[in-house]
Amino acid sequence: MVCEGFLPLAKAASVGLGMPNLPVARVIGHPGVQSKEQLRKNALEVTLQQVIDNLLKPPQAVKGDSEPGPRDVVVKGGFDEVNDYFYRNELSDGLPIVPPTVEKVERFLRFTDRDPDESLGSLLPDSRAATIWSIAVNGVMAGCRPEYMPVLVALIEAMADHGYGVEHSGNTPGGETLIVVNGPIIRQLGFNYTQGVMRDGFMPNTAIGRFWRLYLRNVAGFLPHKNDKATFGNTWRVVVAENEDVARKIGWPTTSADFGFGPEDSTVMISRHTGGNHISSVSGATAADLMPYICDALVRQYSWQIMFTVGQGMGTLRPQLLLSPIIAETIAGSGWSKADLRRHLFEHARLPAHQFERILRDWTQKPTWNLKEEHEAGRIPEVFHVSDDPNRMVPLVWKPEDILITVTGDLARNSIYIFAHNGVLGFPTAKRIVLPKRWEELLSRK
Repeated sequence: MVCEGFLPLAKAASVGLGMPNLPVARVIGHPGVQSKEQLRKNALEVTLQQVIDNLLKPPQAVKGDSEPGPRDVVVKGGFDEVNDYFYRNELSDGLPIVPPTVEKVERFLRFTDRDPDESLGSLLPDSRAATIWSIAVNGVMAGCRPEYMPVLVALIEAMADHGYGVEHSGNTPGGETLIVVNGPIIRQLGFNYTQGVMRDGFMPNTAIGRFWRLYLRNVAGFLPHKNDKATFGNTWRVVVAENEDVARKIGWPTTSADFGFGPEDSTVMISRHTGGNHISSVSGATAADLMPYICDALVRQYSWQIMFTVGQGMGTLRPQLLLSPIIAETIAGSGWSKADLRRHLFEHARLPAHQFERILRDWTQKPTWNLKEEHEAGRIPEVFHVSDDPNRMVPLVWKPEDILITVTGDLARNSIYIFAHNGVLGFPTAKRIVLPKRWEELLSRK
């Protein structure tokens, strides 16, 4: 049974699941804005009969669309003709693409030791193989340089990781993926990691960010008005590179170290967020001065997303903070480690228990909302029910380590950026960037 606004999406998803003729019963309107009487009337008068018909009548045969082979030439012509073809066939993001000629694709393949036909996994919703060849094709289209190929491969390994949840990339809130890069690759490829770190204009940050969304479109299969059901949506995010110089200077582990990697490793970390906010003028000479503003700002980013703390994806909320270097240095200057900062945020960025429950119960209508019941059933930690006081303060996450912190941005600005996480529907996933054996030689010849 599918709400009528989702019928085109259901049809598209059925094809990807290998059941293009899957019968569907229409639900009038949207249940979330109907009275119980309206919902019952619509269900009895329309939906019920369709359910019966779908159970008793064989579905009509439907022939699936055929796709070209990975090396087939799909269009010939000049730049305009190629771009017109790609746009008409929903293979571009609406911006001009670099035509992925075989010659250009093969240049990318020189920067990986992987077999071009190797698959890194099958990506939903279209159940299409994520091959090394297709990574190179979309890298060319996005305007990447061939030497970015190891980063692109690591990103698609992360995308194909079951823990990340790529199948939710087109969910209603329209969350977009944040990519954080760490390690020697930052300098080797010229990533921007200072002023304007999330602004387009730097080729690796920009082109690799665009590649992510193109790959979701062309291989995973997330197309607007089809498998992408974002209510409003966002566009792709520019890749964020961490300022590891500052992190080392203040003695804080980098984002990649938080995921268990060493300083010699180049890595990518992906996580999906429904939005974010730039917090300006975070002023104070000590960590104690800064923290009330930061804690308040963190709490204000979260509403319905706390369902990933209690409810769907239990305990999978992972707030992400970007700290400008001067803020990180001020906090560290007070003798605080990164772990100290996390602990303080965990203990002070909190909501009253009654408000936490009301957001879930009344405003997002989630069946899981009673903190006492969930704790007594052993499903959430004790910190959420230390007493029956409705005004007790409860945290956003289960433990301090659930808060992600990255140092980056303008060296002289006292700002932070806070992302609202999409929980299990885009869980943080990190992968090591594997370089080809002849990496240094290839870089010197590019």
